[in-house]
Amino acid sequence: MRLSVDGFARFLSRKAVLATAAVGAVALVALGAFSWKGPGGAPVREETVRPARVVEVQYRTHMGSLMLAGTVVPRIETTLGFRVAGKVTGREVDVGAIVKPGQLLASIDPTDYRLAVDNARAALASAEADYARAKADLDRYQQLRGSAAFMTQTLDTRQSLSSTSLAKVDQARSQLSTAENNLAYTELHADAAGVITSVIAEVGQVLPQGQGMMKLARSEELEISVGVPEHRLKTVRNASRITFELWSDTGRKYTAKLRELAQCRSDDPHLSGALHRGRRARLHRHRHDRVAGAPKPDPEKLAEVPLTAIFQKGKEPAVWVVDKATGAVALRPVVISRWRDETALIASGVQDGEIVATAGVHKLEQGQKVKPLLAGER
Repeated sequence: MRLSVDGFARFLSRKAVLATAAVGAVALVALGAFSWKGPGGAPVREETVRPARVVEVQYRTHMGSLMLAGTVVPRIETTLGFRVAGKVTGREVDVGAIVKPGQLLASIDPTDYRLAVDNARAALASAEADYARAKADLDRYQQLRGSAAFMTQTLDTRQSLSSTSLAKVDQARSQLSTAENNLAYTELHADAAGVITSVIAEVGQVLPQGQGMMKLARSEELEISVGVPEHRLKTVRNASRITFELWSDTGRKYTAKLRELAQCRSDDPHLSGALHRGRRARLHRHRHDRVAGAPKPDPEKLAEVPLTAIFQKGKEPAVWVVDKATGAVALRPVVISRWRDETALIASGVQDGEIVATAGVHKLEQGQKVKPLLAGER
């Protein structure tokens, strides 16, 4: 085909217009794939819907029991110390030693206290001698009664001297007794059977009067110390029956008695050989009584959800509730009745049949849309 100059120019112009229209169409299609005009003509980004693991809320009847961990501890732990001051010259036991009543535990230098005893004995002997002489003078003078040499004033003086000498004898005896007691206090003895839990001072140390030397945990009465969460105090206080089992003897349960909040004591005689200080135990609280060998269920209905579903909103727990129709999430506070190892029991805050997110709850935002995935779905 042959074209004139003018025809060839018109042909090229038509080709350029078609190419420009094609490029514009491609650009329009690309723009439509990433954005669109919203109200007022502003571009709006397409919202990404992410999958989210959820669980359906189901309120069920749960057994009214609570399990807590505790430690076997002595009810009485005493700090033992010398009743006199001195330098420690001996320590007879170490930490962990089992001691008996009256057993020697430690001693301090008794030299000065022995000298005090010797001085007190000498003072007593001198006072007794003075009293004996005054008493003999009084007796001899009383024999002169009725003679010309007898005078009432002299008799009164001798009687007063005799009484004063007798009082000095009593004082000297008391001082000797105090000195002997102080000498005895240079030895520290166990006042009860138990276990030495710590040693505070060592040989060579000079201790003032009354400072602790070591601690003794008495073994005649043991108990289980349990840390109770603040929101479970009322539950434990109102428990009708308490049992526990030792970690070293699982499967065997013992009956316990609540002595004071967070401390309990057992009256089971079988524990004499099994319960030892420092052992671990599980404490079970029961809100039912056994009837014909079967436990009575707790009438309270609770919803059990994984711990990963709980979102801490300030100081209050909450969950992300997923709207079944739109997939939007909303944060809702809940009341937790009990905490377990891997789950939480919700008392109120969500409705039966609702679904809550169980994973990535700290990354969700109010109103965000998700695709719910129940257990087993992908």
